[in-house]
Amino acid sequence: MISLRQHAISIAAIFLALAIGVVLGSGLLSSGLVSGLRDDKSDLQNEIAEGNEKNNQLAEQLNAADGFDAAVSSRVVRDSLAQRSVLVVTTPDADPSDLDGVNRLLGESGAAVTGRLSLTDSFVDATGGDRLRTIVNNVVPAGTTLRTGAVDQGSLAGDLLGSVLMLNRDTGEPQSTPEEMGLALETLRSAGFVEYQDGALAPAQSVLVLTGSGAEEDESGPNGNRGAVIARFAGALDGRGGGAVLAGRPGSAQGNGAVAVARADAALSQAVTTIDNVDRESGRITVPLALQEQLAGASGRYGTAPGTTGVTVGAQPG
Repeated sequence: MISLRQHAISIAAIFLALAIGVVLGSGLLSSGLVSGLRDDKSDLQNEIAEGNEKNNQLAEQLNAADGFDAAVSSRVVRDSLAQRSVLVVTTPDADPSDLDGVNRLLGESGAAVTGRLSLTDSFVDATGGDRLRTIVNNVVPAGTTLRTGAVDQGSLAGDLLGSVLMLNRDTGEPQSTPEEMGLALETLRSAGFVEYQDGALAPAQSVLVLTGSGAEEDESGPNGNRGAVIARFAGALDGRGGGAVLAGRPGSAQGNGAVAVARADAALSQAVTTIDNVDRESGRITVPLALQEQLAGASGRYGTAPGTTGVTVGAQPG
């Protein structure tokens, strides 16, 4: 018979053998696993390097295209807006470099820029909507009736500012007196909704609304409808004058950005011209050409985002 001591020794030997097997197996598995991970890491590094190289090549091509566009821009836009007037409106997220670029092209087009009006954060935030609507209704010029469909803050404010800052499309005459324009503007500025320099604004035939990328949009918060406010504001301005162009960076054509909202709305899309690449020279060249097209009674969707009618005016989509 097997003694208790022999039985214990047998069990110990079995467990020792198992332990040795586990250790040896783990070592082999670990070695294979490490080797595989090293191979995967090497493959990923190669893919990243290839991706970076392609990105660099694309960036060089874009820069080269911008350089070419800048070289020919003055010839492309020359006299496109001769004897035409343009008002420039900027939103809080408009990039200063885009504004400088657009102003340069408007100057080369022969346009008379009648001034710049800056919208503040309070103007585009939903939290200030009720107060903005109240102020607008209290400074409507005599003889002016705001459109009954203009009930949201963007449409209502755009309708008011259009009536004092846009020339009548048919007659080319102001639609309010200088005193009425001054009262409306000063009231909105005192309330913190707009900013401008004294004596630097006058009515114009057309308007450019320059926005940014819409990066600050938050669909779940009070800022989630900023794009809609800006898009409807541009639409209301368009209805009061000779035309409106809404231009922004690529992000503005995504999600609930201003350009995306304008393009998704059938009525706005037909009325307001939109540009989604104003950070590039080709988009800035498009601005005066699009304003010229607006003054002729047409509109378009220009840039590089899906659903555009072309990269620029007169170009077919790719």
